[in-house]
Amino acid sequence: MKPARPALTLVHGCATLLAVVSLAGTLWHGVDERGTALAFGLLIALGELSRSNGAERESAPLGTAGALAYALLGEDAGNPTHHGVLQVVAVVVAATLVGCVPHIARGQGPTFDQVARRLLTVGFAAVCFQPLYNQGRLHEWDGPAYALLLVALLVLTALCDAVLAAVMARSRTRWPFGPLLRDELRAMLGIGSAVCATGTVMALAVAVVGLWALPVFSLPLLLTQLSFRRYAEVRTTYRQTIASLARATEIAGYTPPGHARRVAALCRAVGRELGLSEPGLTVLEYAALMHDIGQLSLLDPVPAGATAVLPAEEQRRIALLGGAVVRQTGVDTEVAVVVERQADPYREQPVSARIVRAVNAYEEMAREAGPGGPLTALEKLRLGTARDYQPEVVESLARVLLRSGGATPLRRG
Repeated sequence: MKPARPALTLVHGCATLLAVVSLAGTLWHGVDERGTALAFGLLIALGELSRSNGAERESAPLGTAGALAYALLGEDAGNPTHHGVLQVVAVVVAATLVGCVPHIARGQGPTFDQVARRLLTVGFAAVCFQPLYNQGRLHEWDGPAYALLLVALLVLTALCDAVLAAVMARSRTRWPFGPLLRDELRAMLGIGSAVCATGTVMALAVAVVGLWALPVFSLPLLLTQLSFRRYAEVRTTYRQTIASLARATEIAGYTPPGHARRVAALCRAVGRELGLSEPGLTVLEYAALMHDIGQLSLLDPVPAGATAVLPAEEQRRIALLGGAVVRQTGVDTEVAVVVERQADPYREQPVSARIVRAVNAYEEMAREAGPGGPLTALEKLRLGTARDYQPEVVESLARVLLRSGGATPLRRG
């Protein structure tokens, strides 16, 4: 049975209600400025058709920019528009659904979370702008003041979107809200800033020269999207290279199959639990994948690759050898530092090294202890918190295992 997620249910419910009300209201009252609505609808649909299926935060930047521009549109070639909030949301809903059809047919359509965020974010921008404009309260704003107003509204909209994304991620994962929000705000500086800038420019340009401005200002964002997509592909290739290097110890028989991958996945979950940022989680994951690579320098393999049972000096020697290997591969120096420091007393380690050491020890102990391995391994880790393992890391590991069904945390006596 899945745990209740009231925040996620509330967001989905609000988005669904907004979509239904907007479509019904627009059908009842009719569409104002049909040519303008059609042009922006086509732009949003094109943005959805060019959607990336990767892991980028904003996978359809052109569609989002077009939707925001329509939400903040006051004039078309000098002629005031009269569309309201309901029509803005209705056009975005219809265009998004049309643009998603090919992706859905391939089983790669956007998630309900992404669609809900888009609708609520655009709805927020429209509510902030359209009533004021249609009531004539912004007619005295012109020139730089009007442009600054649109920028300010888009900044507020971007902040709303970041909070919404963090709330939804928190509801799904139970990770700390603060680091999730920090990661969302940091991501805004990338493609998010380009989306906001393009949305502002589109709204201003259409107000002056008309709908011909849409294709002109769409091209730079499409090129930016292509650049980000290539950057994401490079990062994916980089990670695959590191994962291949990490498998060298498995191929050579020094560690059990899948050990590095399991440690890396668990380390990332514990890092999330402890509030590490996305860059910190990346360093942690890479270090966890390569934490045993120093064993390649050993003449005699450690039985089952279990370094946690070795004397402290031997663990430290293997860690230093591993750090030297990592530095020679050209991987980030931060990763090498984590690998080198994983065998130090935890009070002398950076947080990432503390996590790698504890998770690696847990994985090795749980594997060796048989059916009751997870509980036995957690108890051993708790007994070693005086010197070897940080108590906060061990308790975070226990919470992660509890949520995944891997173990039940033991009560301390």
